[in-house]
Amino acid sequence: MERINGLQMLIGDITQKGYEKKRSKLIGAYLPQPPAANGAAAVRCRLQHSEGAARRTLRTSNIGVCDIREAAARERSAPHSTAANRPLFYFRFGVDQALPQERRTPVTPSSSSRYHRRRSSGSRDERYRSDVHTEAVQAALAKHKERKMAVPMPSKRRSLVVQTSMDAYTPPDTSSGSEDEGSIQGDSQGTPTSSQGSINMEHWISQAIHGSTTSTTSSSSTQSGGSGAAHRLADVMAQTHIENHSAPPDVTTYTSEHSIQVERPQGSTSRAAPKYGNAELMETGDGVPVSSRVSAKIQQLVNTLKRPKRPPLREFFVDDFEELLEVQQPDPNQPKPEGAQMLAMRGEQLGVVTNWPPSLEAALQRWGTISPKAPCLTTMDTNGKPLYILTYGKLWTRSMKVAYNILHKLGTKQEPMVRPGDRVALVFPNNDPAAFMVAFYGCLLAEVVPVPIEVPLTRKDAGSQQIGFLLGSCGVTVALTSDACHKGLPKSPTGEIPQFKGWPKLLWFVTESKHLSKPPRDWFPHIKDANNDTAYIEYKTCKDGSVLGVTVTRIALLTHCQALTQACGYTEAETIVNVLDFKKDVGLWHGILTSVMNMMHVISIPYSLMKVNPLSWIQKVCQYKAKVACVKSRDMHWALVAHRDQRDINLSSLRMLIVADGANPWSISSCDAFLNVFQSKGLRQEVICPCASSPEALTVAIRRPTDDSNQPPGRGVLSMHGLTYGVIRVDSEEKLSVLTVQDVGLVMPGAIMCAVKPDGVPQLCRTDEVGELCVCAIATGTSYYGLSGMTKNTFEVFPMTSSGAPISEYPFIRTGLLGFIGPGGLVFVVGKMDGLMVVSGRRHNADDIVATALAVEPMKFVYRGRIAVFSVSVLHDERIVIVAEQRPDSTEEDSFQWMSRVLQAIDSIHQVGVYCLALVPANTLPKTPLGGIHLSETKQLFLEGALHPCNVLMCPHTCVTNLPKPRQKQPEIGPASVMVGNLVSGKRIAQASGRDLGQIEDNDQARKFLFLSEVLQWRAQTTPDHVLYTLLNCRGTIANSLTCVQLHKRAEKIAVMLMERGHLQDGDHVALVYPPGIDLIAAFYGCLYAGCVPITVRPPHPQNIATTLPTVKMIVEVSRSACLMTTQLICKLLRSREAAAAVDVRTWPPILDTDDLPKKRPPQIYKPSNPDMLAYLDFSVSTTGMLAGVKMSHSATSAFCRSIKLQCELYPSREVAICLDPYCGLGFVLWCLCSVYSGHQSILIPPSELETTPALWLLAVSQYKVRDTFCSYSVMELCTKGLGSQTESLKARGLDLSRVRTCVVVAEERPRIALTQSFSKLFKDLGLHPRAVSTSFGCRVNLAICLQGTSGPDPTTVYVDMRALRHDRVRLVERGSPHSLPLMESGKILPGVRIIIANPETKGPLGDSHLGEIWVHSAHNASGYFTIYGDESLQSDHFNSRLSFGDTQTIWARTGYLGFLRRTELTDANGERHDALYVVGALDEAMELRGMRYHPIDIETSVIRAHKSITECAVFTWTNLLVVVVELDGSEQEALDLVPLVTNVVLEEHYLIVGVVVVVDVGVIPINSRGEKQRMHLRDGFLADQLDPIYVAYNM
Repeated sequence: MERINGLQMLIGDITQKGYEKKRSKLIGAYLPQPPAANGAAAVRCRLQHSEGAARRTLRTSNIGVCDIREAAARERSAPHSTAANRPLFYFRFGVDQALPQERRTPVTPSSSSRYHRRRSSGSRDERYRSDVHTEAVQAALAKHKERKMAVPMPSKRRSLVVQTSMDAYTPPDTSSGSEDEGSIQGDSQGTPTSSQGSINMEHWISQAIHGSTTSTTSSSSTQSGGSGAAHRLADVMAQTHIENHSAPPDVTTYTSEHSIQVERPQGSTSRAAPKYGNAELMETGDGVPVSSRVSAKIQQLVNTLKRPKRPPLREFFVDDFEELLEVQQPDPNQPKPEGAQMLAMRGEQLGVVTNWPPSLEAALQRWGTISPKAPCLTTMDTNGKPLYILTYGKLWTRSMKVAYNILHKLGTKQEPMVRPGDRVALVFPNNDPAAFMVAFYGCLLAEVVPVPIEVPLTRKDAGSQQIGFLLGSCGVTVALTSDACHKGLPKSPTGEIPQFKGWPKLLWFVTESKHLSKPPRDWFPHIKDANNDTAYIEYKTCKDGSVLGVTVTRIALLTHCQALTQACGYTEAETIVNVLDFKKDVGLWHGILTSVMNMMHVISIPYSLMKVNPLSWIQKVCQYKAKVACVKSRDMHWALVAHRDQRDINLSSLRMLIVADGANPWSISSCDAFLNVFQSKGLRQEVICPCASSPEALTVAIRRPTDDSNQPPGRGVLSMHGLTYGVIRVDSEEKLSVLTVQDVGLVMPGAIMCAVKPDGVPQLCRTDEVGELCVCAIATGTSYYGLSGMTKNTFEVFPMTSSGAPISEYPFIRTGLLGFIGPGGLVFVVGKMDGLMVVSGRRHNADDIVATALAVEPMKFVYRGRIAVFSVSVLHDERIVIVAEQRPDSTEEDSFQWMSRVLQAIDSIHQVGVYCLALVPANTLPKTPLGGIHLSETKQLFLEGALHPCNVLMCPHTCVTNLPKPRQKQPEIGPASVMVGNLVSGKRIAQASGRDLGQIEDNDQARKFLFLSEVLQWRAQTTPDHVLYTLLNCRGTIANSLTCVQLHKRAEKIAVMLMERGHLQDGDHVALVYPPGIDLIAAFYGCLYAGCVPITVRPPHPQNIATTLPTVKMIVEVSRSACLMTTQLICKLLRSREAAAAVDVRTWPPILDTDDLPKKRPPQIYKPSNPDMLAYLDFSVSTTGMLAGVKMSHSATSAFCRSIKLQCELYPSREVAICLDPYCGLGFVLWCLCSVYSGHQSILIPPSELETTPALWLLAVSQYKVRDTFCSYSVMELCTKGLGSQTESLKARGLDLSRVRTCVVVAEERPRIALTQSFSKLFKDLGLHPRAVSTSFGCRVNLAICLQGTSGPDPTTVYVDMRALRHDRVRLVERGSPHSLPLMESGKILPGVRIIIANPETKGPLGDSHLGEIWVHSAHNASGYFTIYGDESLQSDHFNSRLSFGDTQTIWARTGYLGFLRRTELTDANGERHDALYVVGALDEAMELRGMRYHPIDIETSVIRAHKSITECAVFTWTNLLVVVVELDGSEQEALDLVPLVTNVVLEEHYLIVGVVVVVDVGVIPINSRGEKQRMHLRDGFLADQLDPIYVAYNM
């Protein structure tokens, strides 16, 4: 053994772990191997060793109440290894039998060197450190390893990754394994055998090959390498048997090493290579192979989510309309309190000592005059040298001076600014207690009320605004401050101190003696006995960040000092070292107030000195032989970290070490460790005195300093599970989740304490129940200043017995502390009300969760232990959020791995899911004045999306358990019964029609012609010079125009060209590839004249040939075009080198260039034999990304033009402005056909010109005094965004829109209300009538079903319930009601159009206000899809469907859009009641999730509202996961802010869990020519890994 100790000496500062390892290597050979050291046993042993504590469990039998003193006496007889290893005292009320002593396990010898091990990390916040807990966490994680979750790691763009991580496949370093790698501590395992080593190696390699959690930090566009090497290595491994003693531990998982043997296939050493090499080839849920990393991750996520995690849902029936959120059912097995009702506990009598002063000012006067030389306060500089000694004499004279000046030198004699009873602010820095003390006593002497606050450092300090509100509500007008502090305040250029945000206007008054006038000889402060006037106001920050002022009266102040003097046994002239903040709480009560009552000497250690020298307070205790020290547990921890350099420390003078935050259960470990190390330096165990305090109740309890060193303090090891139900259960040893609590002593002298239920009526708790501690005493606060309601709830509580009788006529005060009164009247605190998070009915304390997170390896991952835990309310329950600062040098893998471990640890130990875990860079969380984390500010930033985390992990799937039940589809009721049901309930069948074409008498000359080509010839003869078309250029001037005869002649020449140069037969298809303009129109009629079938195709974009040309090629090929007509410019483009790179240019059909036309006329103009023959093909890409061409016959084309002419009242004298793409749908018809049919003049404005001059369209409308205009959503958006700030200048240019009757947006989607409304509002000032703006609706089967005409009622808007809509029901609600969705009518139904709403599945007719598919019957329906393969059977019913019931004769076309009809109170032009059609969305796009139908646009609208930087959003589903893609307009650092906000809003508003959040750059979401999102293209791009996202988050 000497050898080993020598080894330790040799190596110097070897870590505990390293030591254990070396030791195990040396002794391994000589130790007997234990038979079966499995993981559980190891865990158990480790738990028994933990904290060097010997443990006993108590049998549960109900005998009397356990008196702590008896138990202590029994405990004393037990042998101790060292005094440090105090027994933990377990208790259960009503239990008084201990197990025999033999169960004890010997203690590890190196408990002090354990501290050296911890020391080296130095960064972890030791307030929360507990060895038991750390090991419990490790054990919990080890359990998790067996069912390790393959969590997909988020993808991040390189620019977002600060550290580039090491190569993902380097074997993990051996020293980074679990707690005790092969150490002899619990399992004397010795060296691992070779087979075990190689298995471990294989295990590691398979991890590398799977590459799941380790290899995906790089951005999604770069592939992570290394798999090839891993494969080769795997082959080598299969052949050879490597002797590897120090196997690299598998850092991606969590067990101790031996459990791997279980996984190993018996008898075979080689292992088949895993199925996926680098997750390259992945199969979807349906077994479809997809080659991409994204889908591999999604698959991983799907697999993770398949594991059932949620509690069983209760069975209940959901009304069709209502989605009921699950109500959390109480767990039948949950622990319930069983004890008797508790009794209130009375503290000892407050003994009146004869020489106690009648008031604190009287004490000051007494000491100031009797012993003026006695030291009162010594302040330190940052080197730890005494800076200044304030004597009682100086304190007395200076305080008098301040009192005189406050009362007499502010304001005028007649109108003093401050009168007795007024409130003044005290603003003093933490390193100047003397100035503060003088000012404080000055206020007491002047009878004004001091309000001590923090120094405002900047105008926007976290929480400083709230302090301003407090000052305002207290009516503070004067702030007392020191010279140095006054100089340091921020100043405006004129030298004024600016008004801080939210602060009242203040007069700053410097209290340094040299600035004050001497009081006259005859002036004396009025010193009276303590009374009920307010003495001072202490500020308190609440959970939500608001600041309240607790008023303390003079009698309470004095009584509190007396109680503390009695409890702590203070005597005159004792020396006390104070490290705490002297402006409030324990620091103020002991270091400023009670000290003066007893003429004590306070040594004040500023926070700035502690930062430089954490040992300073211990040095001062030695130097001044101080009897008492007031510290927090972090001061003890810091001292531990630094103590090794000190030789001559002697703490034997201390009789009391007051631990101000001793009520925090996690302070125990600091206390124990401190005692452990400093016991050898004279520190006695009984000196450590934790106390509990609260701003409202002042000191609640304090452990008394005893002389009996043999009496151990009370301990309880409580089950955390029990605590979440508010029940005290002593934990059995196997359980991992325990909370060790220490007593905070007895109730204060002169006080009564009880515990009441935390919520609802203040009913007394049972003895085994945790409640809020309440105190009844003189020495407490009396109110929240100026807030009578809150005061009543907190300061005037009357606890009641179970029968409802109050236990006392005096009011109690809620302390805000959760705890219970244990045996022997000891008070135990388990947490704070403020830190309470109630999740699904169970109470969790934020501090406990912080402790668990900090116990996760690597512990030093969290930077300086800076971690914040709070809850946010999402979907009617609290959700836990953890925000931690990560070490600056941590890699992506480190972060992600740590995060997944934290989730597992919290799940195991607290049985609660974490909703969101966010990591932020070091030092970025908002700080409190003393450097802690400002919790409410952090929460605020999180909710506003301004936290800027660098890593986020959301787990909504595991912790949101109150979603409504998925909708079960009822067995369909037959369509006939639906119809009967509707009739019985008085609903009419939902059908409507436009005006009947047969009954309209109009002198329509064009009607006598069957074909448009004939109409054009007739116009060329009758009105040859009438202008049909005018094309505007970007300057708004006429670029080109066409009269009837010009168009006719041009068309003739083109017809000749097609016949002669193109050698085309009639019926051949011709692709027209033209920019928007006049050539396109001429080419179209040229085709009709030659008997060819034209197809208009959008030309490729010259700057973006690679993506736009393939679409052109595809349409040309799919439409079987025999020839392609275009301009010379585009002709060159189609054959250019760039084009050749994108498509095969050799396969173009013949290209005709119409810039040089033949000079002759055709022999005759072609006339079709039958009006049902094909006139043209209309190709368009639908929103689902399908390219669909529909056939338009001559009769449909003419009927279409007639319908539009009638609806819009178009005549040759009219002018219409068109700003649309002329390639498909209604846009093409308006651009090319309508003018020829109706004879009106069309003013053509190519939408592409608006990109350079957004005002072009509106200026043209104004200039030509147009009454009707048509545009697209993209045009409207360009105007809204581009001209928003220019309305004034446009008005000056004479832009006037007052003549516009109809401005129609041509669309194939649900009307975008937000856009049309903002457009109307924006241009209202320019004369645009809000009712003029409307939308049309068309689709593939019928290019225009609705179009707002000139006559008829204005379009109406209704509000429907979004939740009912998901169930295909329409329920109208009031505007602004929750879950309401505004829907605007899509214009009027065109003449000759009939509409019915049918059930898309059963094809039965639906009643009014049911959501169904819109079916249409009209003369201008398209006659079918045009497809190459004649594969029309698939969509055959799109054009000829019949109802399954009712009118089964009519042939309808199915639009593929869901909508509903509603009969309104308005009257149509023909006197009938008006039927409005509301389009909800495309059936193809609707997403089936949880049995309900969702429309992407609704989710997208919610998401866009979630954060100001989200400019656009698109959603789609992939293997049942909802994927949300958002465009971020902001810095990439904001990307991760969006993930929680997007998840929250979709949960709240749609009851859906987002599976994947993808943050991309602006412009990534593809949009077609009509401004519709191409969600399916986006989905394909995402799965093929082509989006180059900034961040991809996979929600767990």
